[in-house]
Amino acid sequence: MQLHELLVFDDIVIQCHDNPDADALASGYALWWYFKQMGKKSRFIYRGRNMLQKSNLMIMVDKLQIPVEYESDFEDNPELLVTVDCQYGEKNVTATRAKNIAVIDHHQLCADNIEMKEVRSSVGSCSTVIWDMMRCEGINANENKLLATALFYGLFTDTNKFAEMVHPLDRDMVDSLIVNRSIITEMSNSNISLRELKIAGRAILGYDYNYDDRFVVIEAERCDPNILGVISDFVMETAGVNVCLAYYVSDSEIKFSVRSCVKEVHANELADFLAKDIGGGGGHLYKAGGTVRPENLSIALEEVEHLDFRERIKLNMIENESGIKKKIELIFKDRLKKYFSRYEILYSKNTTLDKKEMKLYEKIPQELGAVKLTDVYPAGTKVEIRTLEGDIELIIDNDKYLMIGIEGEVYPISAEKLNRSYKSMDKPFNKKFEYAPRIKNISSNEIKLVQNYSNTVISVVKTKIYAKPLKRSIKLFTEWDEEKYYSGEPGDYLACRVDDDHDIYIIQGRLFNKLYSEVD
Repeated sequence: MQLHELLVFDDIVIQCHDNPDADALASGYALWWYFKQMGKKSRFIYRGRNMLQKSNLMIMVDKLQIPVEYESDFEDNPELLVTVDCQYGEKNVTATRAKNIAVIDHHQLCADNIEMKEVRSSVGSCSTVIWDMMRCEGINANENKLLATALFYGLFTDTNKFAEMVHPLDRDMVDSLIVNRSIITEMSNSNISLRELKIAGRAILGYDYNYDDRFVVIEAERCDPNILGVISDFVMETAGVNVCLAYYVSDSEIKFSVRSCVKEVHANELADFLAKDIGGGGGHLYKAGGTVRPENLSIALEEVEHLDFRERIKLNMIENESGIKKKIELIFKDRLKKYFSRYEILYSKNTTLDKKEMKLYEKIPQELGAVKLTDVYPAGTKVEIRTLEGDIELIIDNDKYLMIGIEGEVYPISAEKLNRSYKSMDKPFNKKFEYAPRIKNISSNEIKLVQNYSNTVISVVKTKIYAKPLKRSIKLFTEWDEEKYYSGEPGDYLACRVDDDHDIYIIQGRLFNKLYSEVD
């Protein structure tokens, strides 16, 4: 759905969920402002039993001039109702009658029966979704600094101060917005109430520590998701704790926060593992989080070890919050146990693979992209390269090139290795990807699209490798990066170059046959 499609309506109401947070307020504000710019009048409301009370949100509404109204008994039947940061028909939003319904959200898609919708569960906030939708319409949120500040704070709070930010669009929005820092500071310093301070204290007192794998699990009362981050960060100050999982349960969702302080556990990977098939999770290497849908718990309960058939049936019959708490406790503990036991850890620098168990392959010629970095910025420039997989920082020199792979993946390569392995085809590399890599000058904040400087190259040397399909999950620390591992799952391939025993890497199973052919 695109925003201009909604301009055919005149009587418009915007509604967020019944307990608005900063992201819901920012999203509704942005949509209201967009309609105003387009000459349309709209109302922004929230419903439910309780009015806003949190100090930071009261400051947000006041200082950023957010035109939100509390409507406990809303009886209008508008021509268009747009729900933001929630989905019509869900438990966390009071149903409002309307002739037409539209949904803009960033949670997992639930409202399948609604035709007009834009739901992107991969981004960190609904603010990001609406910011990008406005950008596609040629509307710059920076025209209203108060709005830009609201969008920034919406993402800031929904990703636990950016710690759980995943998608490059989130980072693009943060980089682009011009905000009022003093208001951000004021709201941030009013984020925790005395009640929430007690919630954090009670939760920490009830910690559950696993001595074998050095992780802590903490269940908190229902609270602002930021409190989970506060709890997790505090716990990570404790000697002997390598990983912390903090969570709370409500009838509509389970929010959780993950922290890690060891390089052998990526918090974003663990968050994704905990929420697999029942929600969504992600973030950074050391700070991450996610959401689980209560209605999906019965799926994961089937996988819980040491739980017999009768116990599963009994648990699945309990639909109240107490039952949800029992289910998610069993699921989280079971998944943590499986996560820590499933991986073999390899350090390429100290590993030599047994070639008898591997087959010989050669690389199939592929058209790839190559970028001479000094064509983008001068040598000596410190840059940040933004990709779907994350950000890469490096200092440009005359020897550095950037390769763009067949799925838009980006990795550095030396001039010597590029010239030895590839030849230029004298044409631009114009393939389209989900997210086009960008390169930013860290000093000036100037941003350029990587592909605007790319040239198509094709391999001329048939690089030979030894490879074998993985039979179990591994974490591989490569020779060129001893701090960050690469994960491989059964069906992926473990490979090493014929001419370098320690140049070991993982090739995704779905790509392997596109990239390599077996040598007789």
